[in-house]
Amino acid sequence: MKKLALLFFVLLFATASIYSQINAGCGESVEPQKNKALKIGIVISTNDAETAWNALRLANYSLAENDTVSIFLLGKGVELSSISSKDFDITSELNDFIDKGGSVLACGTCMRSRNMDGSKTCPISSMSDLYNLIRANEKVLTF
Repeated sequence: MKKLALLFFVLLFATASIYSQINAGCGESVEPQKNKALKIGIVISTNDAETAWNALRLANYSLAENDTVSIFLLGKGVELSSISSKDFDITSELNDFIDKGGSVLACGTCMRSRNMDGSKTCPISSMSDLYNLIRANEKVLTF
């Protein structure tokens, strides 16, 4: 009986130790390192006004935190500059992003399929440019 009780406590201790290691940090807020700027790539592949607006808001916030942010427009995302919504001011967010030094590239194939032209602020790009954006950035987010 004593051996069984001892075995029970050993297993209980081992389980608690493993459990605490697995869950270390869970439930605690994560504070970002303020001293290191991130390189963030954002791929926008939607023409949903609210989603695109939120992606641009995050991009602008990240720039304000001194991060480097690049946006690549893919698929329906190339329609970004023509999305209009009374509730979500995409044009203002996009202009702020560009004015603050953010870069925007757009998939040339996606633009050509929509009979769209590139612009100085949003040049036509390629899969190679998207690949380079992914490789060059520490974090890549998709919307």
